[in-house]
Amino acid sequence: MPTLLSFLESRAPTELNAVFGAIKDASIIVSAEVNRAGLGADIYGAKGTENVQGEQQHKLDVYADEVFAEAFRKSGQIVGLASEEVDDALFFEENAESDYVIMIDPLDGSSNIDVNVAIGTIFAIYKRRSPIGGPVSEDDFLQPGNEMVAAGYVSYSVSTQMVFSVGEGLHIFTLDPKHGDYHLVSENVRIPSDGKVYSINEVNYDDFDQNLQEFVQYCRDKRKGDGTRKYTGRYIGSLVADFHRNLLKGGIYVYPSTVEAPKGKLRLLYECNPMSFLVEQAGGYGTDGVTRTLDIVPTELHQRCPFFVGSPVMMDEVMKG
Repeated sequence: MPTLLSFLESRAPTELNAVFGAIKDASIIVSAEVNRAGLGADIYGAKGTENVQGEQQHKLDVYADEVFAEAFRKSGQIVGLASEEVDDALFFEENAESDYVIMIDPLDGSSNIDVNVAIGTIFAIYKRRSPIGGPVSEDDFLQPGNEMVAAGYVSYSVSTQMVFSVGEGLHIFTLDPKHGDYHLVSENVRIPSDGKVYSINEVNYDDFDQNLQEFVQYCRDKRKGDGTRKYTGRYIGSLVADFHRNLLKGGIYVYPSTVEAPKGKLRLLYECNPMSFLVEQAGGYGTDGVTRTLDIVPTELHQRCPFFVGSPVMMDEVMKG
């Protein structure tokens, strides 16, 4: 089973391999702390602060953000970092001659930390637009997702897995903690064309628009030839966990606009874009309910976006309304 970096040697530029090396090293550190449930550093529970979106930060949010930022700084290949946990993008002056910027949700699903539900790290990698040698600009980060060169996520669960694409298929690696490396377990993964699961918080049903209400009712009512239900509702509330299940088993994940979140809740740059990039590599697609997610031109670092993503048959059904 190839290791992560040996697998990438023939598939990505050397500089991009160094970026993945930084992600590997930082994710192993974070994985170790997640699996120890805070028995090491004092990172368990709420920190008592809020991020730029006004959401309560957990200690592990901040810890993960610091670990990844330091790994990117030391990589020599990341010149700029935008994080869901920090107001403004960071410029790593010592890497000014480098070509890559990265956007990251260092710990997706952190509200589930205290109840031991699967959480993850999501990342999206782009080439900078600003001149090499100078500082990064906001324009480097406000690129549509179709400019992405690589994306992925790390799932911290029963095992720690990295799911990623460099634009040539979707691949899954599992961490061997004994040897401190990721090994290939699935290459060129394809999402089932149809699925079994719809993942949506149905408590907000009355806030959904008519089209989405009709889709949810369709999922509730649809039967197979033997009369049993075709679809079932499964909603964990951790994007990485819901997405990963649907990727492997087939399904759709929806976080629409609601009365409380009229622009949706998820972040375009840190969540919707990388997950859309990945699912397209696997044969599915993602939208904001109208427009292909990867075609949306962002206007701000922490822009929110409604999100529909998953198997093409289920996506076609919800989009046809």
